[in-house]
Amino acid sequence: MLRPTGAGQRGVGYLVERDVLDEQSLEEVARKRLHSDKPLLTDRLKESLRCSVPRLKRTVLGCLPVLSWLPRYSIRECALGDLISGISVGIMHLPQGMAYALLASVPPVFGLYTSFYPVLVYFLFGTSRHISVGTFAVISIMVGSVTERLAPDSDFLINGTGATQLQVDVTARDAYRVEVAAALTLLGGILQVLLGLVRFGFVVTYLSEPLVRGYTTGAAVHVVTSQLKYMFGVSPQRFSGPLSLVYTLIDICSLLPETNIGTLVVSLVSLVALIVVKELNSAYSKKLPLPIPIELIVTPDINIFTEVIGDAFAVAIVGYAINISLGKTFALKHGYKVDSNQELVALGLSNVVGGFFQCYSVTSSMSRSLVQESTGGKTQVAGAISAVIVLITVLKLGSLFEELPKAVLATIVFVNLKGMFKQFLDIPALWKSNKIDLVSRDN
Repeated sequence: MLRPTGAGQRGVGYLVERDVLDEQSLEEVARKRLHSDKPLLTDRLKESLRCSVPRLKRTVLGCLPVLSWLPRYSIRECALGDLISGISVGIMHLPQGMAYALLASVPPVFGLYTSFYPVLVYFLFGTSRHISVGTFAVISIMVGSVTERLAPDSDFLINGTGATQLQVDVTARDAYRVEVAAALTLLGGILQVLLGLVRFGFVVTYLSEPLVRGYTTGAAVHVVTSQLKYMFGVSPQRFSGPLSLVYTLIDICSLLPETNIGTLVVSLVSLVALIVVKELNSAYSKKLPLPIPIELIVTPDINIFTEVIGDAFAVAIVGYAINISLGKTFALKHGYKVDSNQELVALGLSNVVGGFFQCYSVTSSMSRSLVQESTGGKTQVAGAISAVIVLITVLKLGSLFEELPKAVLATIVFVNLKGMFKQFLDIPALWKSNKIDLVSRDN
């Protein structure tokens, strides 16, 4: 208790009065639980093995969350919003899926596969109502670094027709890169499922927002650098190790005199058009019912697992960090909870199933998730509808996208990274609030 010691002096002093507590009294005040009160290990083990109908129901609903909300789905309240949201996100999946496939160094059509199969799996097992699972720039470039390392152009050189000069067997190279990406995805998904089953979701506590945002911002710089060659129509060398980004930029600058003017013009026109339409979508988002639409099974080779296990673990952790960060953000905004361990399992199963269908690793996308939420999406039914949009495109409209220039896909990547580059604006705020967070982010 605080009470003043005197009022006539220059300053009023205060005296703290509190009872002196012995150990027993302190434990009572703190409501400390005595060790002897805890159930014995054998009792806890028996309780965990006990089987009952309510316990079985809770277990099934925990493992398959869709069963807990789909039977109570309100068509009147949710159907229209989910339909509009699903169409909007599905439209975004198409250009993003193909463009991000370039980052993963696989043919664009596999980006569309990645925007279909994992989305349906997350619909069944995910606990977030608003995030959009699918291709994402950071994860795509992590996959691309592995596919290019294990399947470099130099391993697929053949004699050119009518000349002695060697050429790259693009068909064989791309086929093997798809195998590598699928194996990496499957192994990463297995790791995520196992981590979820052992309740490893607590790790999200140690992944601060500045750390995740810093990582994604740095990755955005690498993504842009990797796409410059498509915009200028040049073929720089591939560098690895420390300062590889700097060496790549220097090499691209040295090749600028060889720029393909036609490719550069297409890139600039596409870039301007995309930016204008994106800004219109943003400015009139409340008035537009839909954003302006501007933009099989095989078994992976398990012999590749030993070569990608380290990369698979990195992809698994980064993908989960991005996924749970977005999931918790939307859950807090709309007043519900996401299960961090179930999210690990859901994302892992999405990647496991995707790996069998020649997809590459997925996580949630900030841009698509924001569209899914802002256009009225209330459940993951919107995600399922977006997957159907992608399926229809693959089956019926695929020929329309077959000859889409890589320069156009590169500009799509650029425009969709705008939000990540805005994160550079966090630096002044972090400098004022917490310099340790600033250092961890920059590193």
